Amino acid sequence: MAFIKTRKKIVSSAIVSSLSVMAGNAIAQDQVTQLETIRAQAETEQTLKVDQSANSKFVAPLLDTPKSVSVISKQLIADTQVTTLSDALRTVPGITLGAGEGGNPNGDRPFIRGYNSESSMYVDGVRSATSQNREMFAVEQVEVTKGSASAMGGAGTTGGSINMISKVAKQGDFLEGSVGAGTDNYQRITLDGNKDFGNGIAARVAVLGHKNEKAGQADGAEYARAGIAPSITFGLDTPTRATLSYYYLKSDDTPDSGVPYWNSTDNTATGKPLNAKQGIYYGWLNRDFQKQENQIGTFKLEHDLTENLTISNTAVYGNSKNDYLWTQPDDSKTNIANGQVVRRANTRITDTDTFSDQLALTGKFNTGALKHSFNVGAEYSKQESDKGSYLLTDLGQAATSTLPANLSASKACSTFTSATSNYWCTSAYNPNAKDPWLGLTAANPKTSTVTSETNSVYLLDNIEFNPQWFLNLGARWDKFETEQVTYATATAAETKVDSDTDFFTYQAGLTFKPLPNGSIYASFATAANPVGVDAGDGSEAIGANYSNLDPEESRTFEIGTKWDLLNERLNLTAAIFRTEKQNARVQLTPTTYGNIGESKVDGIELGVNGKITDKWDISAGYTYLDSEATDNGSTCTGRAPNITCTPGNANNGNQMPNVAKNSATLWTTYQVMPQLTLGAGATAMDKVYGDVANTKYVPGYVRYDAMARYNVNKNVDLQLNVNNLSDERYFTKAYGSHYATEAEGRNAILSLNFKY
Repeated sequence: MAFIKTRKKIVSSAIVSSLSVMAGNAIAQDQVTQLETIRAQAETEQTLKVDQSANSKFVAPLLDTPKSVSVISKQLIADTQVTTLSDALRTVPGITLGAGEGGNPNGDRPFIRGYNSESSMYVDGVRSATSQNREMFAVEQVEVTKGSASAMGGAGTTGGSINMISKVAKQGDFLEGSVGAGTDNYQRITLDGNKDFGNGIAARVAVLGHKNEKAGQADGAEYARAGIAPSITFGLDTPTRATLSYYYLKSDDTPDSGVPYWNSTDNTATGKPLNAKQGIYYGWLNRDFQKQENQIGTFKLEHDLTENLTISNTAVYGNSKNDYLWTQPDDSKTNIANGQVVRRANTRITDTDTFSDQLALTGKFNTGALKHSFNVGAEYSKQESDKGSYLLTDLGQAATSTLPANLSASKACSTFTSATSNYWCTSAYNPNAKDPWLGLTAANPKTSTVTSETNSVYLLDNIEFNPQWFLNLGARWDKFETEQVTYATATAAETKVDSDTDFFTYQAGLTFKPLPNGSIYASFATAANPVGVDAGDGSEAIGANYSNLDPEESRTFEIGTKWDLLNERLNLTAAIFRTEKQNARVQLTPTTYGNIGESKVDGIELGVNGKITDKWDISAGYTYLDSEATDNGSTCTGRAPNITCTPGNANNGNQMPNVAKNSATLWTTYQVMPQLTLGAGATAMDKVYGDVANTKYVPGYVRYDAMARYNVNKNVDLQLNVNNLSDERYFTKAYGSHYATEAEGRNAILSLNFKY
């Protein structure tokens, strides 16, 4: 593919350039300076424990913050060799992944403590919620804030938020990277180089080239990515600092939707996924694709007004493209009873431009005996998203974006073979991915445009009464305006739908420190979720029948404790919490919606991160979530204004979809000798329902991983990771209607890692 050639050129050029810079610097410096630089880098201890968030909106150390925060550290990323955000999030209990199709785009869709957090994704504290599959090559660490938190992050954040911290230029010289190869045609190269030019100027670049096939799947999904992330900082170690950074990632994938639900006892598309062979693939290699391109340009300016007062401004422009056409194994016509499934097409074309600007004043001051650590600011963002689809024309059939007309009958494939259906029908147990695609594909790239603007002001303050008592307060006001324009067609006129709203959210937490290394806290926080919160580039749509509804409101109560033990090298956390959504949007009839739904999640969370001994590291967690779809609205019939409703709903009291009652993660390493470190991990999760009716689910599972790292010398090591050791067949995503996504089978990766 041309894309692969381009990727190789990008990676090769970046490596040559970075190596040249580092080599030139080495020649220019004398031997003593080189030894000092190497020694300074070696003194930085890598650990699974993180004490301070990189997000300035955390106005206190994590130990003193009255919230549950899980940090995926740089060391954990390196140990597990995770390459995508979805992979990284499996190391955090209490998170499940949601699937997508057309209305719910195919991209990262995490559920935190049971609630969709697709629109609550951030990069360096700035919202980045476009539909995409995120990479880890330019990420320093990932911070997961749990519980309602709109006072910190704005709209959304019902169950929590995810903030990715970027690799940017800093003081010091270093060059590090990794070259990996493995089973299933795994190939990966990353490079991260930083050059300190002196006089407060430093530059850094991270580059990526990646390719692999889905483990355990023959003639199936494939993934190819290339990326580069340069940055330059001026004024390091001075009162005025400026950072320019750019992020670019391009991917060219052959995706895999998964496996249809099927209950063989009553021949219905319910229950768990079809009991087919592991690694089954229903896709159509001659038709299916997913192409993404994501760019982020950032300019951050900081100035220290005084020793304890800093003003900063961060301006971000982003563009995100997500184009795909892939096969969903359609179970809705009960074709599996005939041994077949329909290859329904899911298509989407999205092109989204985003501009955000954040102005913040951070610092410390005293009012009498009270000590304040604060962040006050204003934010503005505008997002414009053009959305379209691909039209498919089968032989002798009208154009369609899903299925040709002759397969839309009640039984679809019952009167067709693979050949007579032009291969839209395929075997449920032995599909042929190489069937020919006989139709035509045409892009219809701009059928609607959604434009959203947000204006916000906020205040966050951590008040220290004395060394034992702290009060954490936060408040935020948002004005959210969104408009959707659907363009005219031959059969429909142009329409406009808009939704304008404003909302106030807040948080309060009281922390008591019986000892300097421990805290006990109680907190309360709210969240608001307006109509169209993802600005047209996600699953939170805007429609004429519900555009006038109020924002959904949520709140989280939490009591917890955090302790730093073993000379503050090991952190233990525990929390008990409840999150409630009081006025969720509920569809009553095909054209009527109301703010009358309710749900709740009660939970317990335990965590341990850090060093047990100098040689033994651990990161582990357990989450228990008791979820309930408390009120799903009345059962209604008819159309407005003639609607008849009967109180009660058959799904009231059911477990919420995309929630595992019990989930646990473990990763631990032990340095058995100076050159050799061994690691092992496990991920366990209970059954997860795909729908609120609790009729479709994926079974619980336990997955095991292992790692061995051998230090060739102080600069180079060899690392072997074996994932899914037992080759467990399990599912990572449960879609509410048709299918579940099967996880990768057993795979092994050998990496050569270097750092200078």
